[in-house]
Amino acid sequence: MKNIFVIFIALLSLASCNKTSNIENKPVIEITGIDENLRPGDDFFRYVNAKWYDTVSIPSTQAGVGAYRFMNYPQRIKLKSILDSVSSHEYQEGSIEQIVGDFYASGMDTITIEKRGYDPIKGILNNVEDIKNKSEIMRFVAEAMKMNNNSFMGLYVGPDDKNSAMNMAHAYQTGIGLPDRDYYFKTDAATLEIQNAYKEYLASLLQLIGTDKDVAVKQANLVYDLEKQMAKSHKTRVERRDIKANYNKMAVANLNTDQPFIEWSQFLGYLNTQTDSINVAQPAYYETLNTILNSVPLKDWKVYLKAKTLTNYANYLSTPFVDASFKFTKVLSGQAIQKSRGEKMASAVDGYLGEALGQLYVKAYFPESAKARMLDLVNNVQKAYAARIDKLEWMSDSTKQKAQEKLFAISKKIGYPDVWKDYSKVHIDRDQYFENVLSASENLFQTNLDKLGKPVDKEEWFTTPSTVTAYNNPSANEIVFPAGILQPPYFNNDADDALNYGGIGMVIGHEFTHTFDDQGAQFDKDGNVNNWWTDSDYKEFKGRIQQVIDLYDTFTVLDTLHINGAMTVGENTADMAGIAVAYDAFKMTPQGQDTTKLGGFTPDQRFFLSVAKIWRVKMKDEYLRLWINNNPHSPPIWRVNGPLMNTTPFYEAFDVQPDEAMFLKEEDRITIW
Repeated sequence: MKNIFVIFIALLSLASCNKTSNIENKPVIEITGIDENLRPGDDFFRYVNAKWYDTVSIPSTQAGVGAYRFMNYPQRIKLKSILDSVSSHEYQEGSIEQIVGDFYASGMDTITIEKRGYDPIKGILNNVEDIKNKSEIMRFVAEAMKMNNNSFMGLYVGPDDKNSAMNMAHAYQTGIGLPDRDYYFKTDAATLEIQNAYKEYLASLLQLIGTDKDVAVKQANLVYDLEKQMAKSHKTRVERRDIKANYNKMAVANLNTDQPFIEWSQFLGYLNTQTDSINVAQPAYYETLNTILNSVPLKDWKVYLKAKTLTNYANYLSTPFVDASFKFTKVLSGQAIQKSRGEKMASAVDGYLGEALGQLYVKAYFPESAKARMLDLVNNVQKAYAARIDKLEWMSDSTKQKAQEKLFAISKKIGYPDVWKDYSKVHIDRDQYFENVLSASENLFQTNLDKLGKPVDKEEWFTTPSTVTAYNNPSANEIVFPAGILQPPYFNNDADDALNYGGIGMVIGHEFTHTFDDQGAQFDKDGNVNNWWTDSDYKEFKGRIQQVIDLYDTFTVLDTLHINGAMTVGENTADMAGIAVAYDAFKMTPQGQDTTKLGGFTPDQRFFLSVAKIWRVKMKDEYLRLWINNNPHSPPIWRVNGPLMNTTPFYEAFDVQPDEAMFLKEEDRITIW
């Protein structure tokens, strides 16, 4: 019913965008740090952020500093404060305070952890040693999977892309220890250093459990070579963006026949579940796995499984194991020294008991007034998006109608879940950190597995309330903004509209656009992979997407390292349209229609200055290299300059001239949505 008159409703409701909060009696938030020696049109990121960037120091325990994901560092300090408090008091057994407090306390009890050494995993390592045949390998892998000890099988339960109302089993490529398959095949100096550091890491862990050094080195090379065999069959990150190619629903009976050494039915039985079909997202991986399960000797598989057990659990053991893990992390990220124990434990509690801790975070740090204003912003950006769709010259009326229906079918989640996850099955012992991790891991795994064959719970969240992030879930056609991101520089309940629309408004527009990016555009309003385009419109859309790929391929980030336009195209598209639609929504507000300066800047200028401030980030070169190779988002500088090069109102706000580096001719500026 709600979609029948969406276009009519959208047109009627545009006027309501003028009813956003006014800024009278609010303090003017000054924008400082602008480098007046730089021209905005040469490098807007540096124009806004250079003074900060050139003087700020990256904390030695971090790989970067600033906004975006690096805001999770101060978030963990807030969480630590909560945990320090609740862990120092007694609470009723089973209460969220008792669960998170005792989990935290067990991880802070380093005296006990040091005394135990690697005793907690000796039983698991003995189980590996007791494996007598190839079939028993699969039993071990299944049992280990329940406890967060993942090796060469990747399995989870989630919506069926062709029937988004129901959950099904999905198998995905896995088995490797480096961040991506390409790390096994590149030969540049930086990658070779990472390869060698990884082998040294494996050898160090094996030595810590008593393996002779020379033997440990040989075993580390064996594990690396086995992973490289698996990596050869992995799809690249760009290939994995193809939604339809990653949907391969297969009958388990056929998998049993075609891949007998994986023993699919038995493997599912070991997990105490069964299903008649699985979506095998990357079939080539499992074909390769089936072959090498047969060809690789049993003794080699035992070494591999021991190594996987050690790498999975190293950070939950005594200091020598944690130090070995960090030595490898340091090469990957450039982080100078380890995080404090309290920060590590805040992350661990958030990861394993996130919605229990989230309840305490929301109570302490998230005002309900922020949720109400945020909903206004989301609704106004949505209305602006509808107006933009109506004005598209390249899209036919029939596809516009489908796009509008999809737009207004989007669910909006803000702040925190209405129904919190249940942790009653997690057993927490204040004196046994490792066992607490296993219990929490088993709960997470079993909770996911229990969804198999059941209707999708559209109320479920896939991030914790305290995390500084936002996401679009295409199978549920929803956008999600946890409480963590609803703070400066993204959102300030006391700020004027220009700052909020340039900040969180841009993020809102970004998440809406994921509904219509190269991947999201393949899902219909109900979250099913289903074509709702005319052939000619989709061809035009793909052509414009290619323009984004081609542009971002030209951006150099580090030395000669370029952005991978094809890998980042979804995020780049969302950035470009996100700014455009947020600006349109801002222009519907009283401030957006005014020209009165605040703090020396016009409303339009404040909007774009806010866009640049929300991506104010500085990171180590090692981490930047890791980012470029693995992250689907462009680095922060290009999340500012790339979209603004294609945003005509930015040119007008800062009088960008043809001789400035960011200038593109108007006919060359890319517009998709």
